[in-house]
Amino acid sequence: MTAVVTKPPRRRSAATRGESLSGWLFVAPILVILGLFLAVPVLMALWVSVSDWTGRGSPFAAGVGFVGLDNYRELLSGGGLAERDFGISLRNNAWYVLLVVPIQTAVSLLLAVLVNRQVLRGRGFFRTAFYFPSVTSSVAITVLWLFLFSQSGAVNKVLSFVGITGPAWFNDASGVLHNLLGLVGVTRPPAFLAEHTALGVTLWDWLAGPSVAMSAFILMAVFTTSGTFMLLFLAALQNLGGDVQEAAMMDGANGWQRFWSITLPQLRPTLFTVLTLGLIGTWQVFDQIYTGTQGGPQKTTLTPAYLSYTSAFSDQEWGRGAAIAFVLFVIIVALTILQRIVLRERAVSTRRTALYTTGAGR
Repeated sequence: MTAVVTKPPRRRSAATRGESLSGWLFVAPILVILGLFLAVPVLMALWVSVSDWTGRGSPFAAGVGFVGLDNYRELLSGGGLAERDFGISLRNNAWYVLLVVPIQTAVSLLLAVLVNRQVLRGRGFFRTAFYFPSVTSSVAITVLWLFLFSQSGAVNKVLSFVGITGPAWFNDASGVLHNLLGLVGVTRPPAFLAEHTALGVTLWDWLAGPSVAMSAFILMAVFTTSGTFMLLFLAALQNLGGDVQEAAMMDGANGWQRFWSITLPQLRPTLFTVLTLGLIGTWQVFDQIYTGTQGGPQKTTLTPAYLSYTSAFSDQEWGRGAAIAFVLFVIIVALTILQRIVLRERAVSTRRTALYTTGAGR
């Protein structure tokens, strides 16, 4: 019978413990700053969301009462104006995210591929030109957008040259999809979509698409953010090796096949970063709405971030405003996790690997 000899656990040396202590000492200041200006305010906002704080005095004063999930219940199933406004804001923002994130990702990737081409002259100029809108004040761009998309603005002037009468963009509350359906004679909703509601909004209104006013904001978001994400894709493209591309060219792959099967899979980490940043940014859109339309016309540009602001600072419903912020936080985290699952690295099967190793898979 053979005796099993177990080695005693290795102890960390004094030098290792000293390095660990030094590391904690170096990061201690930033941890204190993050705790004071990030963790503490978040915890205070969480308490406000489950209390009846009126905005006066300290939220931890003796007169502030605990109301549990009443603020959340009022938003999600209250059946009143608060639920309907929250549903409208989610509808508007959902269409905003659904259109902005894919378009800005595709445009930024296209710009990065074009700027990365060696045959392009003046690449530094184009990189600067494409990135410039991203570093310009969003308030200034919003004011410019209001002029461009006004009834007598430059956009409608250009459309008039091709025989199209442009709308009063920021005063048009009609949904884009409803307008398209109206062109083919569909002006009344089916009974099922008209009778059933979600968060106080009928399913027919959920399917209205972004309003014409929100469409202008969608174009502005793509214009201002594509340059930043272009730089991320450009940095990733410049770090890719060329040996795999050369092997694919020798195998007879054309440009599209090389991009789709070789380049794009290698950009998966950058693609996840771009999609995550785009998702967070589009769900938190606020300054453009505040500067441009304040949620109008007819609340078709109202977003949860702006609704949280007006609920707290205008209506003095601080608990409701904080609850909206935390519901928005849960939505962003859930969608980010889902995105991570969809874009995760998938293991290649052993049989497929063997085929490609022996050359049979080519």
